[in-house]
Amino acid sequence: MSRLALIAALLAAAPAAAHYGMIIPSDAMLSQEDGRSVDLTVSFSHPFEEDGMILERPEAFTVTHAGETTDLLGDLSEATVMDAPGFTLTYDVERPGAHIFAMTPVPYWEPAEDAFIQHFTKVVVPAYGDDEGWDAELGLRTEIEPLTKPFGLWAGNVFQGIVKLEGEPVPYAEVEVEFYNEGQAATAPSELMITQTIKADADGVFTYAAPNPGWWGFAALNTAPETMEQDGEAKAVELGAVIWVRFEEWQ
Repeated sequence: MSRLALIAALLAAAPAAAHYGMIIPSDAMLSQEDGRSVDLTVSFSHPFEEDGMILERPEAFTVTHAGETTDLLGDLSEATVMDAPGFTLTYDVERPGAHIFAMTPVPYWEPAEDAFIQHFTKVVVPAYGDDEGWDAELGLRTEIEPLTKPFGLWAGNVFQGIVKLEGEPVPYAEVEVEFYNEGQAATAPSELMITQTIKADADGVFTYAAPNPGWWGFAALNTAPETMEQDGEAKAVELGAVIWVRFEEWQ
């Protein structure tokens, strides 16, 4: 076997690093003492390795509160996140209740997977002691409907959600789970443990217990019925429903 063929075989055998759309707020639960605004860092990355990729300006970026959705796309500022192009945003929080930030990115071509990737990403930030609206559905093409509050959880608690595609539950959907390893504080004894994979049940419901405090990303993956063209060929489109959930250290 030639050297090039050997390298190609090794790359094919290696586990593919998971991609995640990311919206990480400066405060998981905003209190009066924290101030009247929250800073958001928006990226497309490999969270465990803190390896950033290019995130083009999204197709949409919104916040939903009390049933009302506001367009924030024009408020995004270009920034470098994990050494790659991303965005930041400071949002003034005027009212109590759950604020759901959501991003619809431009589809990303991933040569390693021979497919396009589009991750519909969201995070929920409650404000001023009021969590009303934490489970609201946004009507995204694909999304995870939380059955557990995606905040105010202790490490070791379980998080449950329903995987939905076009508004309908997805039986036995595959869900990838990964820790945002800020500062590279955690190490994995095997590459197979960087991204953990679970399956939803027949009703599209999945369950996961986070072993460590911090931000955990859940990405439910499905293939779109349509294709997109790349170099004159029709390629598959991976639709990811992503939600970021915060677990706190037991005090």
